[in-house]
Formats: sequence, structure tokens, C-alpha cells
Amino acid sequence: MKILVLNCGSSSIKYKLFAMESKQVMAQGGVEKIGLPDSFLQVKLPNGEKVKIEKPMPEHTVGIRLILDTLVDPKIGCLKSLNEINAVGHRVVHGGEKFNKSVLITPEVKDMIVKCADLAPLHNPANLKGIDAIEQTLPGVPQVGVFDTAFHQTMPDEAYMYALPYELYEKYAIRRYGFHGTSHRYVSARVCEFLGIPAKGTKIVTAHIGNGGSCAAVKDGQSVDTSMGLTPVEGLMMGTRAGDLDLGAATYIMDKEHLTTAEFSNLVNKKSGLMGVSGVSSDARDIDAAIQQGNARADLARRMFIYRVKKYIGAYAAAMNGLDILVFTGGIGENDWYIRGEIAKGLSYLGLELDENANNGSRGEEKIISTPTSRVKVCVIPTDEELMIALDTQALV
Repeated sequence: MKILVLNCGSSSIKYKLFAMESKQVMAQGGVEKIGLPDSFLQVKLPNGEKVKIEKPMPEHTVGIRLILDTLVDPKIGCLKSLNEINAVGHRVVHGGEKFNKSVLITPEVKDMIVKCADLAPLHNPANLKGIDAIEQTLPGVPQVGVFDTAFHQTMPDEAYMYALPYELYEKYAIRRYGFHGTSHRYVSARVCEFLGIPAKGTKIVTAHIGNGGSCAAVKDGQSVDTSMGLTPVEGLMMGTRAGDLDLGAATYIMDKEHLTTAEFSNLVNKKSGLMGVSGVSSDARDIDAAIQQGNARADLARRMFIYRVKKYIGAYAAAMNGLDILVFTGGIGENDWYIRGEIAKGLSYLGLELDENANNGSRGEEKIISTPTSRVKVCVIPTDEELMIALDTQALV
């Protein structure tokens, strides 16, 4: 079985084609700058070479058709015919309370995705464009929706409810939903396989930290709390997102700076976080370089980032009455050994002992980075959301 996985953003499309018998990635790449005159598709070939194809792509259907054309291209393709594609899996960001698992796409499912669009106005409409484009270009091929929010639907109500008038929940479904669910689900299951232990009876904190970031408390294989909320802006300090913020500070800033709600949303989503504090960059690598040059604000930004991740890990250990495994994943979690180390050093009260030799310099590999005597196993598990989407699609189709 061959499954195409699509992740459609407002102006981009990422894709991977899997051969499910071996879980091999047959093809991968991405379209950028949809709707702009300099739009292009970049294909990553199996030998690591990258091929860039420049073409005007005014909307997603053109981009997806170009992706499909490259899959059967005699020079850079891997398929003889598009008929070899058995199913298509889509990342869908927000499923609200309507979806607690992945589903086959039907007209009714599409309608419900539309109804959730108010909660993810930048993402759900783009996800739907991908679904519609496949319906046009590969009619009859089954499609599956895999929701970022689904994994967190097992949270108890005391964890997901906000302390607001209850009628706001009844009217607008305002509550914590959480995101990165496909990643948290993958790494929490994978770390148990990696360590050879059952998920049942195990208390895990997964720290998905990158330009976007969230922590999740996973008990017995189920999410019981997570740091992102109604939207992805709540929780950890991120590349450009503020994370947790006093609501009084929000109204104060809006009054003083005369900001509309849209302008304030732009401030906390795109101008805050590592970028806002450092004034340098949203990228942890640029922050590190600035620190090496003596930039005090960059140093403050990194210390704030580390401190907030530590706080959430401690909170979730309390929520689960213990911690067996800490998992680092995401761009920073998988590759920034310094940040991993500083977070782990602040958790010795849990009986966590970091193996500095195992941690230092380790990038992008499955690895235990705690000592053999540590009461908490600390692991790095590279995430694979696309494989998780492909596996869900295979199971449903």
C-alpha cells in the first residue's frame, strides 16, 4: 500500500509518500509561496539532492497537481502511475470536540471541519483546500483526516475547562484543546517501544519544543493535560508566540498601545517569544550565536525559555503524582543538547540524573540521556507526525 501524506498551510504544502509495507519514504518535498509570483516546489530526492521547480501556483490545486506530476516524472519520480496511490492522509489542525480520533473524509466530516474553522482560521481552511484538491485530482481515492487536537480529547474536564462563566463554554466551546497531538501521541508510544515497557502504568511528560512548543502529560498512554489551550498561543514561550500571559496585561497593553484584537493577536503570535525578548531571532541557533557574542537580551530569552519548560514538566509530574519518563522531541528538543541539559539539571528533585556524556553533542537520534540509576528515564525521540498520519490512514482504509 502506498499512502500520500499532505500538510497544507495557508501558503504551503508539505508532502511525503510512504510505502507502508516497509514504512519507507519514497518521496518528499514541499510547495512554498502559494499565491505569490515566485512560488516553487522543492523535491528532496532519495540521495539527499534537492530539485527546485519554479512555477506560478495561484492556489492549492495547482500545487498538488504539480506534486503529483513529480511523483510520476520519468527523471525524479518514483511511481509509474498515480493509480499506485491507495489513499491520502491529511493533517487537520483543529477538530474541536467533534473528533477524538482520525476519520475517513466524508461530506459530513468536511462540514464539521468548516465549523471548527473559527478556532483555527489560519489552518483549517487551508487543510480543507488540500482535501478538495485531492478530490479533484484523484477522484475516488479515499482520504483520511488526522487531527492535531484529537489525542488531547482524553483530558479530564478539570484540566481542559477555563475558569470563565460556564455559559461561554456552552455557547462557544471555549476550553483547552491542545495541539501537536499527533507528535505527542507518536513519541509517547514510541518511547515505550524503545524502552521495552508497556504504556499502561507509565507516567510520561513529552516536551515537543521547537519554533512552536508544547508539553503534554501522558498517563497510561492517554493525554491528561497539555500546555497549549483554545489556540496554540498559550503555554510555553515559543519562537514568536508569547505563551502564558496575564490577561490583565493583555487588556493593559491594548489600551496603552491602542491595539485592535487583530493587532494584539499579531503581537502575541508573531512578534513575541524568543524573537520579542531577544530582538535577534526566533531561531534558537541564532539566539545561541548572539549569546556567544555577549548579547544579554538573547541570554535572557534563552533562560526564560528553559525556565518555562522546566515549570511545566514539574507541574505535570505533580498532576500525575510522579514521573517515569521525560521525552524531548521537536527541532530544539531533538537537536539542542545545551537546552535539554539545562532543563534536566533543574529536575534533580524528581530523582532525575542526566548523563552529560550521552546528552552532549547528541542530535536527531533516539537515545537515552539519563544515567542508569536515574529514577526518571530521559529520552530523545525524533518525532514523525507524517508516519503517524500514514499509519492512521492505513488502519482506516
